[in-house]
Amino acid sequence: MIVRGTAHPHVAVVTGANQGIGAATALALARRGTAVLVAYFRPGDDVGQLEEYNRLRRGDAADVVTEIERAGGRAHAVEADLTDPESPARLFDAAEERLGPVDVLVNNASGWVQDTFRGAQVDGFGRPMQAVTARTFRQQFAVDAMAPALLIAEFARRLRARGGTWGRIVGLTSGGQHGFPDEVSYGAAKAAQENYTMSASVELADLGVTANIVYPPVTDTGWVNDEVRAGVAASRELTHVATPEEVAEVIAWVVSEEAHLMNGSVLRLR
Repeated sequence: MIVRGTAHPHVAVVTGANQGIGAATALALARRGTAVLVAYFRPGDDVGQLEEYNRLRRGDAADVVTEIERAGGRAHAVEADLTDPESPARLFDAAEERLGPVDVLVNNASGWVQDTFRGAQVDGFGRPMQAVTARTFRQQFAVDAMAPALLIAEFARRLRARGGTWGRIVGLTSGGQHGFPDEVSYGAAKAAQENYTMSASVELADLGVTANIVYPPVTDTGWVNDEVRAGVAASRELTHVATPEEVAEVIAWVVSEEAHLMNGSVLRLR
């Protein structure tokens, strides 16, 4: 059921929202009365033998929009290639045209590519690895670092132009500040996104904007198999395989009115 009661409901852009944490976040925000621009992209490459994960990544966002609308909410889906620097403006244009001015931004999308300095061909879960190249760097950094930076810039520009005094920005990370073996460009790009978000938390505070990073545990978005679960169970550091819905509930709280004192933080979930 959609929660009502605000004369001026919030409008969110959520990237990577056709599956996994992004889809769950779009639904969680809609349940709280937020209109959601569901941004997504269907990559053409497959990841090893992970059939369910590949199937989910190739899907559009129609089911997410339908579920929101059936519950009485408002949503609109747009497919956008975030490696294109013009995509942020197009997403905000679409959101404003169909839903209203955007005051919540969730940078969830990833251009995930598994590259390494090792000579190995696959990781411990059978996923194919490749050497670090200019191509793997561009694919990863374009989506995980450049796109969040440009989306934040577009968010701030439009908020300032209309005299806005409230906003929320959330990024997603998997760590990376101290390196990310076997996914080295992924870790580096996520570290860059964290830094952009922390800068936004300071520079946009005078606009009433908070900017935070959510660091989920291992989350079952279609790639978690029995081998991964066993690895988590044996780990001293990892304690939980989360569902996308569990992570989405935290994101929904971070962008809420109640979380107005939460700014410039990396929330590591267990």
